[in-house]
Amino acid sequence: MNKWRNNKNVAKPSNKKIAPKVAEQNIVRNYAAIDLGTNSCRLVIATPTPTSFRIVETFSKITRLGEGIINNNELSKAAIKRTIGALKVCAGVLEEYAPIYNSRYVATAACRRAVNCKQFMEQVKRETGLNIEIISSKEESRLAVVGCIPLLNRNIKRALVFDIGGGSTEISLARTTNSGKTFIEGFVSLPYGVVTVSEAFPSGDMTELAYNTIIERTHKILAEFEEKYHISEAIANQEIQVIGTSGTVTVLGAVHLNLPRYNRSAVDGISISKQDLERTIAKIKRLGDEGRKKHPCIGMQKSDLTVAGCAIIEGIYSFWPITEITVADRGIREGILLDMMHAQKHMQKKKWRSRHPYNRNRGNFHKNKEGNSNDK
Repeated sequence: MNKWRNNKNVAKPSNKKIAPKVAEQNIVRNYAAIDLGTNSCRLVIATPTPTSFRIVETFSKITRLGEGIINNNELSKAAIKRTIGALKVCAGVLEEYAPIYNSRYVATAACRRAVNCKQFMEQVKRETGLNIEIISSKEESRLAVVGCIPLLNRNIKRALVFDIGGGSTEISLARTTNSGKTFIEGFVSLPYGVVTVSEAFPSGDMTELAYNTIIERTHKILAEFEEKYHISEAIANQEIQVIGTSGTVTVLGAVHLNLPRYNRSAVDGISISKQDLERTIAKIKRLGDEGRKKHPCIGMQKSDLTVAGCAIIEGIYSFWPITEITVADRGIREGILLDMMHAQKHMQKKKWRSRHPYNRNRGNFHKNKEGNSNDK
């Protein structure tokens, strides 16, 4: 697997003795995350940096694990075979970068729904050695928000993050506190994604009726969420930043920019106005099935899924007074990495404080005469 060896930093042997603390600081720690979705299997390996992380290796393959699941709530033998093949590649990549300092591998909507998921997970463990955790819609929403934190506008304290998956669509309302912490105020899960929508309306080109049906259904589900959190007013007052993360959102970004081929660095973090969104979606629909298959930023595997995703996106931006969305080529995997690295930093701080008891009492200098802390 020389493909992955080329990215490794191989240290030259040295007879020089290194102090234990310095040696510990110089250790390159690889963190790994797998997002096993309804449509694709994605792996990322990264190392921490002072402010975020540096990606060392990625692997992504469309496996359509949830193909046909709307018929009998079962993962098909063909989908299982494709997915295990991709996970074997992931296992090989992980072995190339061993030791992995910390890791988390998760599965989402298809595995939550499938009645034969337990058997599938046992087969995955047996054939690949990977332990995969099935996460809830709420945890999926949280990880997507965490992954998008680097794109948050510091001047806007709230964000609406939507993540269009293959089998479900998670929409989260997040708030950033003055201390910089981000938490989720509320979330709603649409029980459909690009795979389930495209299979529910299996023509090469979705009819206008089918397309509008998805928009109307999205509006109905969002109505209760809106009633509880009054999002429309906050968006109209420019108090909420809207961020979209999914294959469809990034395709929209690439088509909007007229890229000759997909380029993550060009797409990630750009803002698209509502008018440009409408123009880009209209362009994608005009291409037709054959045109989308030939488009360098869409292709054979995403042709039908892209139109299904456009219907969901239009359902979102036509329900709320959204004027623009921020495109995120990041999500659950990045959220997992940031989670693990933040937890490690927190543990290191606690360890350092326990070794330096004097510093634990420094907070006493900030107390007032009554002995109450001014630090809230």
